Amino acid sequence: MAKRVTKKTNSNELDGKEFFAAIAQIEEEKGIKPGYMLEKITQALLSAYRRDHEGVGENLVIEANEETSTVRLFLKKDIVDEVDNPATEISLEDARLSLPQAQLGDVVRMEIKPKNFGRVAAQTARQVIIQGIREAEQGMVYDEFSSKEHELLNGMITRIDPRSGAVVLRIHSGSEFTDAYLGVNEQVRGEHYVEGQRLKVYVVEVRRATKGPQILISRTHPGLVKRLFELEVPEIFDGTVEIKSVAREAGSRTKLAVWSADENVDPIGACVGPRGQRVNTIVEELKGEKMDIIRYSENPAEYIAAALSPAEVLSVEELPDGKSCRVVVPDDQLSLAIGKEGQNARLAAKLTGYKIDIKPASAPLEPMDEMEPAEEAAEAETEE
Repeated sequence: MAKRVTKKTNSNELDGKEFFAAIAQIEEEKGIKPGYMLEKITQALLSAYRRDHEGVGENLVIEANEETSTVRLFLKKDIVDEVDNPATEISLEDARLSLPQAQLGDVVRMEIKPKNFGRVAAQTARQVIIQGIREAEQGMVYDEFSSKEHELLNGMITRIDPRSGAVVLRIHSGSEFTDAYLGVNEQVRGEHYVEGQRLKVYVVEVRRATKGPQILISRTHPGLVKRLFELEVPEIFDGTVEIKSVAREAGSRTKLAVWSADENVDPIGACVGPRGQRVNTIVEELKGEKMDIIRYSENPAEYIAAALSPAEVLSVEELPDGKSCRVVVPDDQLSLAIGKEGQNARLAAKLTGYKIDIKPASAPLEPMDEMEPAEEAAEAETEE
């Protein structure tokens, strides 16, 4: 008995069911939104065919129908008396071979059979799938991490540049992860890093880049301190206590102004916590950085006096420009008010937004514009 011969399918033809099934599987496995890969591939098929068939331009149309599992390519041609561009024009005689009712001036759609573009389609689809997956994954990483701007994330150090000291961290958010670069300028002076170490970082900005999203992270940003307090202090997290301002010199000292609309809540006590547990946890995370927590006040004089703590302030005089003030302190409190290398006064100025001129009680007061050069230099130092 003769064997039944099965006719082989043309290898250049597209298997619609496998085509759509493969795309669906890729999108599901990679978490890519439905339709993304199909759109990428169909656009690439059009580009590939146009590249190999000059002159077709925008007359080329592709129809991918998932319900019928078909991918069809059509070329639109104008019916003319005399054909000048075979890629976009067809004679009336040739048009009537397949469409007897055709008339001059009509536009006909001619299907390009898979055998004419199957190989191009297969090669193009393969390339587009690889590139599309890469772009989709980068897009998902960008979307995930851009929603984390100005937030804290945990990371693990994967590499430390022995020459520059820059640190690469693998950071996670949801199901996504990426590598972020912690430059030397964003590291806290005195902190020691080792590979495998876990570290909390502040996401300053997320940018789009050619090689994927670029995550800018920091350990020195004042926002890091703010977010740490939100983690440790429930009253800040739920809005009962509000952080009004933060001034920080990373690795050394931070001043934090807090406030509460609820008169029954002590905002400073809430931040310090029972036996100092809350603030101590934050100080430990910041490797011993000192914390001055002060009460915010809408009265500038009260706010500035509090900002200069732990020094005692006798008086605060606002100056006409609305951005400067003169503060008088007891003689024995002058060095404390200014702080080591001017740090206390400098942080108070950053916290309040005021230019602060500190005077001892025994010194005669003179107008701001008549201050001696040495005093002006000292004042400028407090503003840095």
